[in-house]
Amino acid sequence: MGGERQDRLRLDAVRKSFRAAAGTVEVLRGVSLSLGAGEFGVITGPSGSGKTTLLMVAGLLQPADAGGVWFDGRETSALGEGEVADIRKHGVGMVFQKFCLMPHRSALDNVAFRFRYLAQDPREVRTLSAAALDRVGLADKAQQAARLLSAGEMQRVAIARALARPPKLLLADEPTGNLDPESAGRIMDLFRELNREGMSILLVTHNPEWVAAGTAHWTMRDGRLAPA
Repeated sequence: MGGERQDRLRLDAVRKSFRAAAGTVEVLRGVSLSLGAGEFGVITGPSGSGKTTLLMVAGLLQPADAGGVWFDGRETSALGEGEVADIRKHGVGMVFQKFCLMPHRSALDNVAFRFRYLAQDPREVRTLSAAALDRVGLADKAQQAARLLSAGEMQRVAIARALARPPKLLLADEPTGNLDPESAGRIMDLFRELNREGMSILLVTHNPEWVAAGTAHWTMRDGRLAPA
C-alpha cells in the first residue's frame, strides 16, 4: 500500500486585500490550494489576477487577512515570528521574474546572500554557493558582476541562490517571462530535474507550454483559483 499523501503547502479560503487611492482592493478571494510533497503545481491566468500575491502569501512574505496557510501540516498563523522566519529560511525558496540581484556584486556573492541570516561558516557558504552556480551551469561566471550577465544568466543566478540551501518548496513567479526560448527551456529543464529529485515546486507562468511539466494545474482569474 502506498503512503498517505502529505501536504507540503495548503491554503484554505485565503483572502488578501490592499488599500488603494480608490479604496480597498480585494486581491485574493477565498483561495484554496493543496500541493503535496514532491508535486509540481502550475498556476496560469491573466496579469493582475492575483498570482503574485498568492505566492507572497504562500511564501509567508505577506500575511493572509483571512483563511489559513499550512506548511508541512503546521498552521502558520498559530506560530511565532521566529518559527515563521525559520520556515522561510529553511523550507521555502523563491525565484522572481525580475531576478532581484545586487547588480554590482559577483554572481557568487548574490548566491551567498541566501545565507545572510544563518550562522554558517563563511568558507562553507562559499563552497555551497559555488556548487549551486555549478548546478545551473554558471561555474565560470562566479566572479562576474551580475550587471554584466545576460538575462538568462541572471535568472539562473537567482535560481542558484534559492537552491544553495535546497528548500522543500520552491515558489517561482514567472521565472521565464523575460527570457529567450533557449534560456527559458534550460530553466524549465532544471525545474523538472529538481522535481524528480523530490522538491515541491509551485510555478506561476503565462506560458502554456510549461503546464505539461506540472502534476497539478490551476487557473486564476479575478482573485479566484480553480483547477484547470
